[in-house]
Amino acid sequence: MEHPLTVSAKLIAVTQPVEEAPVDNPESLVAFCARVSSNREYEDRGDNYDKLLNYCMRNKHWSIFEMANAVVEVRAPRDISRQLLRHRSFSFQEFSQRYSDEIEFCEREVRLQDNKNRQNSIANDDAGLEQRWNDLIDGTNNECRAEYTNLVGSGVAKECARVILPEGLTMSTLYVNGTLRSWLHYLDVRDDPGVTQHEHVLLAREIRKALAPVFPTVIKEGPDE
Repeated sequence: MEHPLTVSAKLIAVTQPVEEAPVDNPESLVAFCARVSSNREYEDRGDNYDKLLNYCMRNKHWSIFEMANAVVEVRAPRDISRQLLRHRSFSFQEFSQRYSDEIEFCEREVRLQDNKNRQNSIANDDAGLEQRWNDLIDGTNNECRAEYTNLVGSGVAKECARVILPEGLTMSTLYVNGTLRSWLHYLDVRDDPGVTQHEHVLLAREIRKALAPVFPTVIKEGPDE
């Protein structure tokens, strides 16, 4: 039986214009700022922005997309969250195992190495290998959970006890803040099967779904749309 992995993303906050500004949503605000040198009437600079935003994306006029921010809550295994932390234009606040009474373990699936592309993995169809993998994951989780609980129960500081926890089998929660520009580049890089690790592709697609409703012109719900 395949071990499922649950990653998730939820929009927490997004830049909103103040009442006096002649714009009514984050994309309208981006367009309004982009037209700072426009001959348009001030009150009209946030209107009819779809073509403008798409034009700026096609022609790589990225600076206008720094005018709006979004904060996303991300849940993923810690080895995947480490990859997310490499996107240095974001700001992060991450769950700390030093303060938690509950450590959430997760399960993972086994895949095979793609011998033609070292950045890629392919589906496993060996039932025996899958069973060995699942038994190993379950055994590792059970042993680490028991030993961690025993250590904490013996008075060991959580900052010490946590060193025995497996990075790839424990979950983390992060709040990620970034400009729309950063989110666009992140999705371009990470929602790319064959280049990005499969689990991170799944996370990127959850982030895409979280952002698409507030940035519908520049972020579509599916990568092929």
